[in-house]
Amino acid sequence: MSHLNVRQATAVIAEIAAPSGGRVALHEPQFSGAEWEYVKECLDTGWVSSVGSFVDRFESDLAAACAVKRAVVVVNGTAALHIALLMAGVRRGDEVLTPALTFVATANAIAHCGAIPHFVDSSWQTLGLDPQGLSDWLARIAEPDIDGPRNRITGRRLAAIVPMHTFGHPVDMPGLLEVANRWGLPVVEDAAESLGSLQDGRPLGGRGLVGATSFNGNKIITTGGGGAILTNDDALADRAKHLTTTAKAPHRWAFSHDEIAFNYRMPNINAALGCAQLQKLPAFLRAKRALAKRYSEALAGLAGLRFFAEPHGAESNYWLNAIILDDPAQRDEFLATSNDAGIMTRPCWTLMCDLPMYRECPQMELPVARAIVSRLVNIPSSAALGLTSNV
Repeated sequence: MSHLNVRQATAVIAEIAAPSGGRVALHEPQFSGAEWEYVKECLDTGWVSSVGSFVDRFESDLAAACAVKRAVVVVNGTAALHIALLMAGVRRGDEVLTPALTFVATANAIAHCGAIPHFVDSSWQTLGLDPQGLSDWLARIAEPDIDGPRNRITGRRLAAIVPMHTFGHPVDMPGLLEVANRWGLPVVEDAAESLGSLQDGRPLGGRGLVGATSFNGNKIITTGGGGAILTNDDALADRAKHLTTTAKAPHRWAFSHDEIAFNYRMPNINAALGCAQLQKLPAFLRAKRALAKRYSEALAGLAGLRFFAEPHGAESNYWLNAIILDDPAQRDEFLATSNDAGIMTRPCWTLMCDLPMYRECPQMELPVARAIVSRLVNIPSSAALGLTSNV
């Protein structure tokens, strides 16, 4: 185990992230295109709320960018994942397999369905769900049943698998889909962090039955708040659109609603911002990959850490750059030193199974996830830090 010179590492990162000094955020939005023009159009026309041309345009443009047939835009990524899980058939009392190492929204969306998160381990290669580990775990605890596999320990139905592409790095989706198909489990992709990432040349979000992404203010593109449901199934997309728009039947004036549903509609003014941001996505991706390359090269000579690089066969959006420390005992020292120097860094999330509301949920052994949390630090990753003159 190599010892890290914390001050030296902080200085190297500062030279890239803040060469002129001053404080630098972890991830900031970048507005350099048609954002003002499109938002002003909404204000000038009065179409600022839940209907308008930009909603339809954003859904169409996003579907093309994600290489899926349909996109349904909503108020945030959690809402998108909630509806995606319902579309996959998740019911109250089911268990849903998902990584313990994820943002809390993944587990919360499962709970919003009345289901129970079932936490599984991660992979050092991707930082996301480990298909081989999941396969071995299912062989131990699952048994076939008429309504799908069942957890023989709890007796509950296993309803779906939700991988999350951590910091934009793709999960081994071919391996995961093989496991899912073998057990007859639908895959709901949590692609909240991975817009623009590729695996084997294909975008993420549409590999499973349905997926979800996010446009929060800290994501690679933003609508201020927002998310989207992604699918290649027209029937699922139509159903998702109906459920997210209060289940209102189309009519010139009547308010006819045919079931209990959700008011998850994305306002037109937010969609306008999204349309402008999506036009800049290729430039943002170039900038963020350039930034990752600079970090990788600059940190390569330092003992005690390594820069986390995209998995084999992947082209990551490097939403949040990450370093892995050799010695977990130095993590908090590094966080304190870098933040004191004005360089915003942060640790990974607390494992879901360690949060008070999820401590009693089923889980497999989590040695890799716990090791990742103890040693990983995110460093400044805004696209502006990697922008070049032609962006």
